[in-house]
Amino acid sequence: MSKGKGKFKLNSNVANRLGSLGALLVLGVVLSFATDSFLTQSNIMNIFKQTSVNALISTGMLVCLITAGIDLSVGANAIFCTCMMGMLLQKGVTNPLIMIAVGVFSGLFIGFINGTLLTRLHLPHPFVSTLGMKNVLWGLALLVVNSQIVSGFPAQVTWLGSATIPSSVPLLGGFPISFILVIAIFLVMGVFLSKTALGRSIYCVGGSPEAARLSGIQSANVLTFCYTLSGFMSALAAIVLIGRGGIANGANAIQPYDTDAIAACIIGGASFSGGKGTMSGTLIGALIITVIRNGLQLLSVSTAVQNIVIGLVIILAVLLDVTRERVEANARRLAAV
Repeated sequence: MSKGKGKFKLNSNVANRLGSLGALLVLGVVLSFATDSFLTQSNIMNIFKQTSVNALISTGMLVCLITAGIDLSVGANAIFCTCMMGMLLQKGVTNPLIMIAVGVFSGLFIGFINGTLLTRLHLPHPFVSTLGMKNVLWGLALLVVNSQIVSGFPAQVTWLGSATIPSSVPLLGGFPISFILVIAIFLVMGVFLSKTALGRSIYCVGGSPEAARLSGIQSANVLTFCYTLSGFMSALAAIVLIGRGGIANGANAIQPYDTDAIAACIIGGASFSGGKGTMSGTLIGALIITVIRNGLQLLSVSTAVQNIVIGLVIILAVLLDVTRERVEANARRLAAV
């Protein structure tokens, strides 16, 4: 019986990734006919650069979704980290190592607080605590920089988000360094989630809490780790954001980074019910979200319509998740007969 269930889960994961990859290819084909600018090398490299921030944030979101949780503060956390670095710049601190260290520590600390609110203070659901934290961070991001837009960051701080492979390199000329970081992190995280004891514990906590308890897994510690990791990924995204725009702006905390990350994870095969999700599927999902936004911009679609389309994509992703859960539940019942 367990072999059958394992085979079903494997086939389901493969089917989810193939379906997401097929959707990405269809989008690419449609947009390549809709606009001549889509398949140019500069635009493809721009897509990779635009995907970097969402992909990094989605990594943290994925581990939370696997535990049947959610982190709605990821985007605000990233902006808060940029503003913490911006505050240092306002105060005359220009040492890039100190600025990056403060940004990373800020993200880690917020992630740890999110995990602590859930596991130690026993708030009913991470939706509540992280939604509250999102608003707290929005206010703090504005407060620490006095509601000003900060610019003039050192080149060492902006390098990760702005640097590309030299144009003299064939085929890869212009490839963003930030996306190379994304690939490296996704490879490491893929191995971590599938091959390590802690990675398997994350799936177990989300997929079968009772089994996790009986197995002696310290669920509270696992959850705290996941939300702290989510905070760390937000901090990395913050460094990339500074490199892309060259500024820290607290007002950007309201941007839909969290919903884009949720959509990327769900499209890639994760589930709100927990216990599911892969790094490869999430990366494909992040690329799909970016390709949609990029294509709409190339077609000169208004921002209002872009928001409507992305909103519909998120609704479709949730509907896909619900439908997928029903199909898999029916398949498990038939397999058990």
